[in-house]
Amino acid sequence: MEQDQSGLSRRTALKFVAATTAAIMGNSLIDRVSAAEAVLETTLKGKVNHSVCRWCYESIPLEDLCKAAKNIGLSSIELVGPEEWPMLKKYGLTSALPWGAGKGIGQGFNDLKLHDELVKSYEDVLPKVAAAGYTQIICFSGNRNGLDDEQGIKNSAIGLKRLMNAAEKHKVTLVMELLNSKVDHKDYQCDHTEWGVALCDEVGSDRFKLLYDIYHMQIMEGNVIANIRQYSKYISHFHTGGVPGRNEIDESQELYYPAIMKAIVDTGYKGYVAQEFIPKRPDKLASLKQGVQICDVA
Repeated sequence: MEQDQSGLSRRTALKFVAATTAAIMGNSLIDRVSAAEAVLETTLKGKVNHSVCRWCYESIPLEDLCKAAKNIGLSSIELVGPEEWPMLKKYGLTSALPWGAGKGIGQGFNDLKLHDELVKSYEDVLPKVAAAGYTQIICFSGNRNGLDDEQGIKNSAIGLKRLMNAAEKHKVTLVMELLNSKVDHKDYQCDHTEWGVALCDEVGSDRFKLLYDIYHMQIMEGNVIANIRQYSKYISHFHTGGVPGRNEIDESQELYYPAIMKAIVDTGYKGYVAQEFIPKRPDKLASLKQGVQICDVA
């Protein structure tokens, strides 16, 4: 905290000024000082673009979450569909990674039989994403269902290549999430960074990238910082989460997020990092604010 010459913090100085002049100027000054304090408390360093995943806070009405996001310093709420986008716009928020297409996590691009349906679904939503001012949309590999990894890459690339012209036209990137298949998403195919990277190379377009979910990849392969550094050009989005349990990202779990975030920033990454942990504490928004502050590295 910055100190003035008398040793008082800025917050203490603000309170002192308010107290000594309130009799003259009324309580409105105190109200303004309180607002200034809130700004001081939530001003972020600016190196990281902060987002939050809607589903982790489903018990909180979206409008209330929008208000809290603004107060905390987030600029995005994600994994929201088109019907929710107007509420985000009302509060000056974007959606760094919306959804609105596809058949879900288990049924994705590795299944040739689903390609026509998936392509139509994404072609229908890409113009809407662009019109809303968003630049990405999430997609999934689907479960293996007996498919080997090499064939899964080939199948997925066939379907995704059909969408690249539309993605280029609307300037929207399809982002495939890396998920763990040990704990949360049994049999999911895009469960290792190298598999996702190989698929990116096979698709061969900058409009197809990876969502590196730190929680999921710690479970599957570890070596988080080294992999982020090695494969940074393939990654266009990040999610957080505490391991084990996918809860708060503080000292209660095994990952050290300040170092991970510093590694992300050092790669030159300019996208968003979204909090995707499930709060265990009663004050969920306090946990969210703590997570943002932990990830807000200089």
